[in-house]
Amino acid sequence: MSEAEENARIIALTLALEGIRVAEPGAAVKRYISVSNSAIQLLDGTEIPLKGRVYVVGAGKASGGMAQAVEEILGDRVAGGVVAVPEELVGKYSLKKIKLVGATHPRASQKSVEAGRLVLETVSNLSEEDVVIALFSGGGSALLEYPVEGVTIDEIGDLSILLMKRGADIFELNTVRKHLSRIKGGWLARHSQPATVLTLMISDVVGDRMDTIASGPTVPDPTTFKDAYAVLTRYSVWDEAPESIRKYIEKGLQGLAPETPKPDDPVFLKVINRVIASNIQSLEAMAAKAREMGYAPLILTSMLEGEAREVGKVIASIVKEVRRTGNPLPPPLALLIGGETTVTVKGGGIGGRNQELALSLAIYLKGVKGVAVACLGSDGRDGPTDVAGAVVDGSTYEKAISMGLRPEEFLEENDSYEFFKEVGGHIKTGYTGTNVNDFVVAVIEEI
Repeated sequence: MSEAEENARIIALTLALEGIRVAEPGAAVKRYISVSNSAIQLLDGTEIPLKGRVYVVGAGKASGGMAQAVEEILGDRVAGGVVAVPEELVGKYSLKKIKLVGATHPRASQKSVEAGRLVLETVSNLSEEDVVIALFSGGGSALLEYPVEGVTIDEIGDLSILLMKRGADIFELNTVRKHLSRIKGGWLARHSQPATVLTLMISDVVGDRMDTIASGPTVPDPTTFKDAYAVLTRYSVWDEAPESIRKYIEKGLQGLAPETPKPDDPVFLKVINRVIASNIQSLEAMAAKAREMGYAPLILTSMLEGEAREVGKVIASIVKEVRRTGNPLPPPLALLIGGETTVTVKGGGIGGRNQELALSLAIYLKGVKGVAVACLGSDGRDGPTDVAGAVVDGSTYEKAISMGLRPEEFLEENDSYEFFKEVGGHIKTGYTGTNVNDFVVAVIEEI
């Protein structure tokens, strides 16, 4: 590895960590809400009268930090609440009125169902003067669940994993999950009636669609049972789905099971939904940091999608164009990209979308000088692994070959974790306590 590549690696990681820092959930909440003697005031000027009790509910990798900030802002006005977080984060926060419940991610479990039961208990039997503050972020779909009658959490988990392995994106996955839940897809808003509901969201969804963040528990659901059935057939999993799930969706298709609350439902008249942190906000902060460090920043998109290995080809082509012609901007340059790719699992290896993207980049940036690319999840976890992602440069491929390893074989087996374990390049942050999708930072040095 040359000095230019080593420096590019350091810069890429520094910028990625800046994106995580800006998405810190407590700071996001404090930027967005304040309180007077008589009302909660939002950044956009909206006021919510404080006449009754205030309860806090939620779920997600960032919801613990959000809950702590709400307690700091509202103090004794908080009557109680329940928030579900990854089990590893339960001891991270100090809360007085709000109970943190440890649940599981990326696969929901009985702990997620228990969290769902406690949340529904919390919002039941409220008055018109009460306020529910709902806090949701990435991971909320798995951490908080209450299945429809006759369907088990393990059946939903098996189906979710199968859909992810077949390449279903988050919108498609949540379309199915919302129609198997009594808490997602607007149902939490209905259970909270007649209280006022204020939902604060940290977005892990490309395009910041509120109905998809944590599967939209307080947001109108535009999807239907017909859409859920279409997803299951599109990815050829209908026949593999548990019989209980097929029967319930068939009931929904026949109008014998209740549809999720739709946009014209009066239940949403007293619901206020707001996104308070997102991928694009982090990318903008990363761009400012790049300028400070002497690199021209270029935000390519906050809406990156596609198969990770194919996206790697595209990003590599842009990096090579910069190196060869100086287009669209000459070095020193930091290309900043956000979003979320997918992986269609065909091999028997271990990895995640960011590691697979990085492995693809290692292959297609082979021999390119003075370049490094970091790919990582802002939550600190890439797939079912203990790392956030990986960083590569133009010499990563040759290093692997010199060790007797063929990168293409690891990519074919979806074995990116083992590749970087052998070659080096893993990014380990631990759980960050937030989630605003993934970051790809490509640094091209002037050589």
